[in-house]
Amino acid sequence: MPDYAIEMLDITKAFPGVVANDGVTLRVYNNEVHAILGENGAGKSTLMSILFGLYDADSGKILVRGKEVRIRDPNQATELGIGMVHQHFKLVHNYTVTENIILGKEPRTKTGDVDLKSAEARVAELSARYGLDVDPKAKVESISVGMQQRVEILKILYRNAEILIFDEPTAVLRPQEIDELMQIFKRLKAEGKTIILITHKLKEIKEAAERCTILRRGHCIGTVDVQNSTEEEMAEMMVGRSVKFKTDKAPARPGKIVLELKDLYIRKSKDLYAVQNLSLSVRSGEILGIAGVDGNGQSELVAAIAGMLPVEKGSILLSGKDITKMSIHDRIAAGIGHVPEDRQRFGIVPDFRLDENLVLKSYSTPAFSKSGGIINVAAIAEYGKRLIQGYDIRAGQGPATKVGSMSGGNQQKVIIAREIELSPALLLVAQPTRGLDVGAIETIHSRLIAERDKGRAVLLVSFELDEILNLCDRIAAISKGEIVGIVDAKDAKERDIGAMMAGFRSIAPTEKVVG
Repeated sequence: MPDYAIEMLDITKAFPGVVANDGVTLRVYNNEVHAILGENGAGKSTLMSILFGLYDADSGKILVRGKEVRIRDPNQATELGIGMVHQHFKLVHNYTVTENIILGKEPRTKTGDVDLKSAEARVAELSARYGLDVDPKAKVESISVGMQQRVEILKILYRNAEILIFDEPTAVLRPQEIDELMQIFKRLKAEGKTIILITHKLKEIKEAAERCTILRRGHCIGTVDVQNSTEEEMAEMMVGRSVKFKTDKAPARPGKIVLELKDLYIRKSKDLYAVQNLSLSVRSGEILGIAGVDGNGQSELVAAIAGMLPVEKGSILLSGKDITKMSIHDRIAAGIGHVPEDRQRFGIVPDFRLDENLVLKSYSTPAFSKSGGIINVAAIAEYGKRLIQGYDIRAGQGPATKVGSMSGGNQQKVIIAREIELSPALLLVAQPTRGLDVGAIETIHSRLIAERDKGRAVLLVSFELDEILNLCDRIAAISKGEIVGIVDAKDAKERDIGAMMAGFRSIAPTEKVVG
C-alpha cells in the first residue's frame, strides 16, 4: 500500500467573485485521523466536496492510494471507497434507519423485492461492530440529532468506505455526544479506516487528530503535527494573527430590570411542560447566561420570549410592560433582538441577497424606504457594505451575495450584525458561536460585551459551558424546565455549574431567584 490514502495536489476552484481553493495541496496518510482547520469560508468544505465528487476542480490532480483519478460524482467517490458525512444530514425523516442506509443500494430477494430483513441484519452487525448503538428499525424522525449522525456514518460504512470525511461533525452535538463521537473515531481508526475531519474546534483536533492541514482564505498555510503544536499556534496560523481565548471585559454595571419572567409555563406537548414555574430577571448592562444540557427547556424559553411560542401561564415583562400576548412584530418594535438557535430555519432567507437579509426587520423604515413604500435599493446596498466591513463578513459578491451560498459562520455574522444594529433593549442570543472558528468567536464575543457595556440587557443560551463562563456576569442553571439556581460568574466553578445542570440544588452559593 502507498503511504498516502489521499493526495490532492495544487487544487484550484473558483466561484463567481471568490477563489475558494487556490493551489491547495493536501496529503493524508493511510489509517490516520487528519484534521482540516480554517476560518469560516477558508475553503475546507469546497476542498472535500471536490474529493467527494460534488465539485470539479478547475485545476490540480487527485491521487487515491497512489493512483491518479478523476472523481466526477459521489457515486465514483463511493466506488473508490470514499464516504462523506455532511454537516447538514441527508436523511429522509419518515423512513427507518435501515431504509435510509440502503437507499440507492437496496439488496434484493430472488423475486426482485427489497430484502429489508437482510439489510436490517447487516445494519445491526455494523452498528455493533463500531459501537454505534443504532436501532435499525427506528424512524429517523424519532431519534436524536446525535443518532442521526450515526445513521450517516453507517450509511457510508454500509457502502464499504475506507476513507471517511466528516464535515463539522460536532456542530449540532451535545457535549456527551461529542465525547461519544471521539470514541467512534478511535474505533474506526482501529479498524483501519482513514478519517478526514473538518472542524473549527481546536480541542477536538488535539484529542482526535494526528496531523492538521490549515487553510486561510483559500490558501494552504501548512500541515502540522498536532501533538507538537499548541492550540494558540494553530489558531494563529488559521487567522493570521494571535487570538485571545478569553474575552477581556470590565466588571458589569447592571441597571434597571429590562426583562422579567414571572412563573412561566410553556408546553412541549399535550402532557408535558418544556418550561415550568420559571422566574428570572435580566438587567441592563449585564449578560445573564442560561446553562443546561440540551432539551431542558432553553429553546422553548427563548422562543416564547421572542413570541414564537405561546405562554400557557405566567407573564413576560419588557421594561415593565407586559408583552406576553404581543405579536413578534410588536416585540421587535418594543426593543427585542433575537439571534435564533437554528440560523437556517429562523435567522436568514437563503435565496435573498446579503444586504436584503440585513434589513429584514427594518426595510420599511425611512432609512430604507422612499415615500409611497418603495424600497431604497441603493441605501440598502450601502448599508450592506458598511456592515460587511464592520463585522468582517466574507462574501464573494459583496452585498449581492446570496446568503444561502455563504458559509455557516458568515451567515451567523449576518444575523448578529442585523440584530445588534437594531440597538435592542434586550438581546436574546441562542448558540451564537455554534460551528464558528476561533477568530469569528472572538469577534462575536467582543460584540456581545460591547452591547452589554452600552447598557443593553443580554440573555445568552449556550450549550458550551466555557462560553457561558467566559462571557456572562450571572449564570442561571436550568434543569427539566426549571431554574435550579443563579450564581455570579466570578464565583462560579465549572464543576458546580455542571452539577446544577444535572438538577442538583444548593451546590454553589446561589442568589434568590427573582420573580
